[in-house]
Amino acid sequence: MKEKKEPAMSTTGEKPGKGVYTCNHCGETVYLDDDSDTLPPCPRCHRTEYSP
Repeated sequence: MKEKKEPAMSTTGEKPGKGVYTCNHCGETVYLDDDSDTLPPCPRCHRTEYSP
């Protein structure tokens, strides 16, 4: 039986790479343009957990 994988989650302060990240609390999107960019707190609700 295959285990269901949870989607990867990133938190403020991590450098998850280029892409679009969505706040798990309010749905606000944050765009990272470079692999060295650090995820900020959500600009709308200030929470810290995102999904790619």
